[in-house]
Amino acid sequence: MADEKTTASDEQLNDPSRREFFMKLGLGSLGIAAAGTAAFSYQYLEPNVLYEPSPVINAGKPDRYPLDSVTLDVNNGIFIVHSQEGYFSLSAVCTHLGCLTAWKQELGIIACPCHGSKFEENGKKIEGPAPRPLPWKRIWLNDDGDLLVDRSTDVPPLARDSFVRV
Repeated sequence: MADEKTTASDEQLNDPSRREFFMKLGLGSLGIAAAGTAAFSYQYLEPNVLYEPSPVINAGKPDRYPLDSVTLDVNNGIFIVHSQEGYFSLSAVCTHLGCLTAWKQELGIIACPCHGSKFEENGKKIEGPAPRPLPWKRIWLNDDGDLLVDRSTDVPPLARDSFVRV
């Protein structure tokens, strides 16, 4: 009989009561919630910096662009135009809904394939739903003789300082 009493009391000590089980479950849940809160708090307090590419791009040497040419740079969304007046740059993004336009050499126009807007070689709107002409972008020569284009800076079209002369 003594063995039966010690066995029953040993089972009660090894087998947690219902209260102890829920206590451990609750404390574990609170620990997990606290860890999640700490992780999200750290993420909230950490600086969230966007690293965007520079708006200034190197378009290369001027001799890459033959006279009276319109060259599309698809990756940067710009046209480099070499006219009699010099070099200038246009945005290749249509002013209607932001589609990428294309140079149609056989027609001598810049056309939007999405909604039919058409622009002259200098960006002036010919027809279509586009509300404005294509904006001119700032262009200049660096010390190495490369053309640089600032996609974030618009310049007045056909102004004397909007051209780069080589």
